[in-house]
Order: sequence, then structure tokens, then C-alpha cells
Amino acid sequence: MTRTPDEPLTMTVHTLPQPGEVAAIDAARTRSGRWKMLMLLLVCAAPVIASYFTYYVIRPSGGHSYGELIDPQRPLPAMEGMNAQGEAVALTSLRQQWLLISVADSACNEACERHLYLQRQIREMLGREKDRVDWVWLRTGSDTLREPLVQATAAALVLQVDADALAQWLVPAAGHRLEDHLYVVDPLGNWMMRFPADLDPKRARRDLDRLLRASSFWDKPGR
Repeated sequence: MTRTPDEPLTMTVHTLPQPGEVAAIDAARTRSGRWKMLMLLLVCAAPVIASYFTYYVIRPSGGHSYGELIDPQRPLPAMEGMNAQGEAVALTSLRQQWLLISVADSACNEACERHLYLQRQIREMLGREKDRVDWVWLRTGSDTLREPLVQATAAALVLQVDADALAQWLVPAAGHRLEDHLYVVDPLGNWMMRFPADLDPKRARRDLDRLLRASSFWDKPGR
């Protein structure tokens, strides 16, 4: 029987891309990725931008705002507070709600108690919209809270924080202390408003009410 000799393997060689072509393709992909990321960020930020535009430019209720707009806004810092159960709570976890924040020493003197009372009243005056706003007390110092104070702030989120670290984020108006103001943080976690010292609760409530109405089409209660 005649044996057929083995045939050699055949290989197809494709043309390799030139280095310049590879660099161009990579650059195009990088540009495309950046544009996609930018568009995603714009989509995420658009609701807040729209609500601020409505509040500060269109002004649905007219007149001037009572609170001072913080520009540039300051995002929640990467710091933790200790809750009543002794658990560490990251401040960044408070996003996705409007926050009405007060600051005071844990000893909480008469002025502190009055501030906490006004803070609670302002939130209550928002009516059914109050569930979109968290009442937050950032307390400094190491004193144990008195039992009447614990009961009075049962509806609040009370976090013990480091005073020096907190001062790197919140800033009082000239000539005042951190404890003199209430601070507003938006659902994206940006400190965006500071209410004056010697608080007028009705005017503060009016500002919050306008902010909530301006953002009602995208912001809902709860996280």
C-alpha cells in the first residue's frame, strides 16, 4: 500500500496593528470612558442642581432666603460619631436625607437646650414633609447626657463627635461659635446652608419648606 507523505501545516499570518494605531484606539476609548463618566455624574447631580436653581434663581416664594448659602458646598467628612448604643456611625452614611444639624457640648447648658427645642420645632412645623428631614445633634465633649435630655432628644439622631475634626468641616459666621447656628445638609451630603445666630424659627422653617418643595420631584422620605 502506497503511503501518502504528511502535508505541512499551513498558517495564516494576519497583519498586526501598528503602534500608532493602538495608541489612537486606546486614546479614543479613554475619551469615550471619560465622557460616559461625566454624563453619569451630570445625571446624578441634575436633580439637586435643578432644585437649587429653582430655589435660588426662580425663587418659588419670592423674597430673599433667611439662611446663608455655603459656596462652595462642603461634603460630609470621612469621620465617625458614636451613637447612644456606643456604635460608630459614619457621617457619610447620613446621605439621602436633608439634615438639620446642631452642635453643642454634651453638658448642654440652657442655650443648648433652647437651640435643640427650636430645632425640633422647626422640623415639626414642616408637617408631613418632616420625614424628609433628619434632626441631628452632633455633640462634643465626654459628659454623659442627662436623662431628661436623652428623653427630649429621643426623636433626634445624636452622635458624639470629635470637636476638632468637626471644626474642619462646619464653620460659624464671623464672630460666632459653631454652637450658635443650625446647619442644613442636602441629600447628596453637602453642607449648603447656615442659619443665623439668634434663630428665627419661622423664617428658618420657611427656607426649609421652600427647599423641600423645590426638590419634591426627586427627593423622597427615607434612605
